[in-house]
Amino acid sequence: MVYQKPVFSKTTFKSPDLTKLKAVIIDHRTTIYIAQDADSEAARDKYLSRYPTRLIK
Repeated sequence: MVYQKPVFSKTTFKSPDLTKLKAVIIDHRTTIYIAQDADSEAARDKYLSRYPTRLIK
């Protein structure tokens, strides 16, 4: 039996509005977006703790 992926219509999936989020730059090619009232240093530390082998220059 072949497994089929569920079909997502464009009306059910809604992308987040990036103008309402704050950009946190991790390195020259990585940017994450967090809530406006969230702490950017805590978000950066949390992201880097998930990827311990990532080198930051």
